[in-house]
Amino acid sequence: MSADHVLNESQFPGRLAGDFGALSAIPVAGLIFDMDGTLVDNMHVHNDAWETWHQRHGIPFNRETFFQETAGRANREVVKWAKPDATELELETLGLEKEAIYREIYRGQMAPLPGLLAVIAACEAHGQKMSVATAAPPENAALVLDGLDLRRHFVTVVSPSMGYRGKPHPDLFLAAAEAMGLEPAQCVVFEDAPLGIEAAANAGMRAVGVTTMLDAAALQAPNVVFSIRDFTDERLKGLLGP
Repeated sequence: MSADHVLNESQFPGRLAGDFGALSAIPVAGLIFDMDGTLVDNMHVHNDAWETWHQRHGIPFNRETFFQETAGRANREVVKWAKPDATELELETLGLEKEAIYREIYRGQMAPLPGLLAVIAACEAHGQKMSVATAAPPENAALVLDGLDLRRHFVTVVSPSMGYRGKPHPDLFLAAAEAMGLEPAQCVVFEDAPLGIEAAANAGMRAVGVTTMLDAAALQAPNVVFSIRDFTDERLKGLLGP
């Protein structure tokens, strides 16, 4: 698959062109999870790693705005944002450098977000399908999904490393829906970042905000049903079923 692969969005006739109120009548058949900051509360570690990376390269770092401006983007996009004159080789090597910093910090801290395993078990009991759509590189996905034995629960794990555009483009979420054999209107996305919420909207999907890094106000959007701190929130029962 080429690096500029883009899904043909016209193959998803069920998209409602932003009429998100109409989605509430459609039962949820599929869940699509972002990984970092959603399955696990690790975005602060990514910020720590990016801060260290910026310091190493003598680039100013604003921790307060960095997350909102970059979360959900592919690494090469973040590096390009920080170093606009970087060559293609530098985009790759500098992104790998940051991820090595992150994995070294996070390896001994991993834990699923509270309530996640119970939600996964309930969805499997109800026959609802689940996938992951993450901007994380494969090594980071393996660290979390295999380290916590989560991968077996998901139909697919899609990422920009497979040739899709990063968020806020809808590609990752549309690819996950396609793999699950579902229309976008049947899916709900769990996201902790504005760019991810926007990507879900662009895919014609409902979203639940996860406030591990930002408060609910920062995640408000027409397609957001509500926001949760973790998966113990009782409102999920009404959305996903008893």
